[in-house]
Amino acid sequence: MRYAAKLLGLVVAAIAVVPAIQSPAASGPSATSWATPLPGPNHRQPAWPAPPHLRAETRSMPLVKGHLPPPRVQLKAQRPLPPTAQPKQTDPSTMLQVEGRLEEGDASLGGGSRYDAYTIAGRAGQTITITLESVEFDPFLLFGDGEGNELARHDDIDTEGGNYHSFIALTLPADGTYQIWALGLNTVARGRYRLVVEEVAPGQATPRLSATALAQVEATRLLRQGLRQLDLSQFQAALQSWEQALEMYRELGDRAGESRTLGNMGIAYRSLGQYERAIDFYEQDLAITREIGDRPGEGAALGNLGNAYGDLGQYGRAIDFYEQRRAIAREVGDRAGEGRALGNMGSVYHRLGQYERAIDFYEQGLAIAHEMGDRGSEGVALGNLGAASHSLGQYERAIELYEQNLAIAREIGDRAEAARTLGNMGIAYHGLGQPERAIEFYEQNLAIAREIGDRASEGAALGNLGNAYRSLGQPERAIELYGQDLAIARELGDRVGESRALNNQGATLMRLGQYPQAASALHQSIEIFESLRSALSDSQLIAIADTQRQAYQSLESALIAQNKPAEALVIAERGRARAFVLQLASRLANPDSLTNIVASDQVQAPTIAEIQRIARNTNTTLVTYSQIFDEALHIWVVQPSGTVDFRSVELAGASDRGPALSPIAAIDGPIYRSASTELGELVTDSRASIVVESTGNRPDQLQALHTLLIDPIADLLPADPAANVVFIPQGNLFLVPFAALQDADGTYLIEKHTILTAPSIQVFGLANQAASTTLGANAGAPFSTDHALIVGNPTMPSVWIPTASGDFTQTQLSDLPGAKAEAEVIGRVLNTAPLVGNQATEAAVKQRLASAQLIHLATHGLLDYGDPGAYGRLDVPGAIALTPDNTEDGLLTSAEILDMDLSAELAVLSACDTGRGRITGDGVVGLSRSLITAGVPSVVVSLWAVPDAPTAELMTEFYRQLSQGQTKAQALRQAILTTMEQHPEPRAWAAFTLIGVAD
Repeated sequence: MRYAAKLLGLVVAAIAVVPAIQSPAASGPSATSWATPLPGPNHRQPAWPAPPHLRAETRSMPLVKGHLPPPRVQLKAQRPLPPTAQPKQTDPSTMLQVEGRLEEGDASLGGGSRYDAYTIAGRAGQTITITLESVEFDPFLLFGDGEGNELARHDDIDTEGGNYHSFIALTLPADGTYQIWALGLNTVARGRYRLVVEEVAPGQATPRLSATALAQVEATRLLRQGLRQLDLSQFQAALQSWEQALEMYRELGDRAGESRTLGNMGIAYRSLGQYERAIDFYEQDLAITREIGDRPGEGAALGNLGNAYGDLGQYGRAIDFYEQRRAIAREVGDRAGEGRALGNMGSVYHRLGQYERAIDFYEQGLAIAHEMGDRGSEGVALGNLGAASHSLGQYERAIELYEQNLAIAREIGDRAEAARTLGNMGIAYHGLGQPERAIEFYEQNLAIAREIGDRASEGAALGNLGNAYRSLGQPERAIELYGQDLAIARELGDRVGESRALNNQGATLMRLGQYPQAASALHQSIEIFESLRSALSDSQLIAIADTQRQAYQSLESALIAQNKPAEALVIAERGRARAFVLQLASRLANPDSLTNIVASDQVQAPTIAEIQRIARNTNTTLVTYSQIFDEALHIWVVQPSGTVDFRSVELAGASDRGPALSPIAAIDGPIYRSASTELGELVTDSRASIVVESTGNRPDQLQALHTLLIDPIADLLPADPAANVVFIPQGNLFLVPFAALQDADGTYLIEKHTILTAPSIQVFGLANQAASTTLGANAGAPFSTDHALIVGNPTMPSVWIPTASGDFTQTQLSDLPGAKAEAEVIGRVLNTAPLVGNQATEAAVKQRLASAQLIHLATHGLLDYGDPGAYGRLDVPGAIALTPDNTEDGLLTSAEILDMDLSAELAVLSACDTGRGRITGDGVVGLSRSLITAGVPSVVVSLWAVPDAPTAELMTEFYRQLSQGQTKAQALRQAILTTMEQHPEPRAWAAFTLIGVAD
């Protein structure tokens, strides 16, 4: 399978550092990182490996074989020949035929394997055959003389061919009585069997298998055939083999075979990215293993369920399944299974970015593998550790670990693992800025992949070679290699790989200045990836937005280069907040359902006409920013009249980084050039200077931001200060305090304009549509402060906060006396009793949220939080601190809010950092996003911790303005202006911003 990593702005097909138990394909699909036009030759970015795959657990026969009888066992237990075992009179060659059953109460070996014992009378020189078959368990034969001395034993007739029945042929040494033991080789073996003993002529010994047993052999052959196809990433072919096997196992009543087949089919569907379907098969597998008491198989099914939920971003559930899998492995003495569970737990923490914690689990898995002498698993663990070191930027250490993994793979003859490791070593060297050395490893990876017929690995190696040649300034060679990668992806039906290869092609064509061809390839790439959205979870959509964003930016640049700014705006909008859009669209389409999500293909990105309609219908000036890598800042202004204007800012130092992006030269109209300060650095420094209360060079920084973000479009903004302007930022621009930006005369932007923000134009439009739907006839009426829920300074909970090392530390949140005073003042203004201290329990707040028309929460807001027992559920960040009680932990999380159905017109989060959340390609993910999705059209948040006194003054004035009939946006602006008179420093007022609907 294909891994991906950011490498010099390219889509990297990183070979999986963790193989499946039998095959690379069984590890499941990977996240994908999307290409960007390369920065100039002197501007190198580090490569980051993708987290290791979660190891799947494929099964052909039982995972645990039980305890074999010791060599030359003494056969002591005997039982009389039962009546049903008498020879058939019509077949004189048959000496014994038994239709028996292994069941509770039968004798057992010391290791737990049960058996039935039979006797026959034989003659010296007589040639006999013994056939033991079962379609319900794995049989094993023992044969001995009347004194109990073992003469022969046998397990499988043809393991490779899927014939797991047992067969012995021998010439008897003497006259006398002989013993036959029919064993179940697995400790959980129970069920029917057939035992046949025949006298045959010398040289004519063949097994006497029934039609049922032969059918099972065929089913098992198909099962193994599917595993080989899975090894080669031939997922559809594997599924066809397993569908045939499944039908045969069900006709035979072979529940164990049915279970194994269902589990493997789940792995194939997971490898195709169909995670929900995979879960369905895994759950069927799990149910059967529990029904037949197959504890090892149950453990494997639980591990596979953990993998699928991990792929869906539901890391808490994944860890829970891994813990169950680990417990069963310990119970049955399956150290390999325990090690695999530990490795997968490490991979989850790796995906969460908690690399140190991941390393701890990887090292535990490595210790188990070393203890067992399991060189293959030892190599896997070393590869995992290499990937974690790589993610920490420790390239040399990563290469050292990869080299150890490679040595083991070569030692044990695991060529697929060797190929994957060579690919990862290439990525590491590429990250060190050594593309020539990387090519050496990619070439070796490619050679092995072709030799073993692993087409997916071959395509990944070709894509990585294309990246390396593009880094060396050979774009024509890179495009040729990407074309080969694309052909393989299409052959395999790998839609993600196809999209990745097209994206790389498009980015490289950009470098060659072939903009129409680049736009065509990038359009195809985006179309494919968007077609996959419907199968993905909300958290996955957010994760994909980070990687996919670069594809949209490349296409946007290609269109700008062709002087098509309106089309470029559509693409810029199309790449924003798609997960948010789907949630909001679902809320509108299914107002009574909190879980019925509208399919992505039913929610199209807006056309230019629809964007213009949103501006007209809301009487709003829309300002969209799009930062194109480190090269340019694109700005569009859509006025209420529908007029669309485009401006471009060339960012500082872009001309020094080489010709990575040249489309600026093709733009009609003015081009603005920034000062020497980097945009990201400028945003960070300006925020820091405001928050720490030191004047320093703050005016210069705020004016520099104004020069970059506002001056190019100042002539396009409304002259009326009461007219709404919605800023739609991107990336770090979400952290810009737009209200505090100063022009050359020292005038703050809030003094000239009424300001709102939104994650995308479509989200803004949907939020207004939702507000109109919710308010109905009251839409546009003055805001009502009835039914307010006001919370201030709850009795703070203790929380687990993740540290930089990936560990957790428990912290008691500090008391906020100013928040209590704020709530009491606002309560008097709104004539509502606030919930403060012990009254503000999470349970009480949740109970009142559904009916509240106004929500005001003055308490701590947390960006990231966690609980070691919950295993880092950080995929939807943000929480509001409330008073804990017997049933609630005191954290009202973003995830909990998403599951609510709220009717409030406004929510105000007067708390620390409630407006920040985690910045992703899908916008700011956090409390504001959750509240708007849950039905609140307008949310006021703070970008930093604001001092108590000015906060109370600002909020009091805000609600006074609302009560006098001002819109929410105008009320906030007037409250800020009033606060500025007594507290002129931006720290006191610039943090507050309105997201969503202005009215």
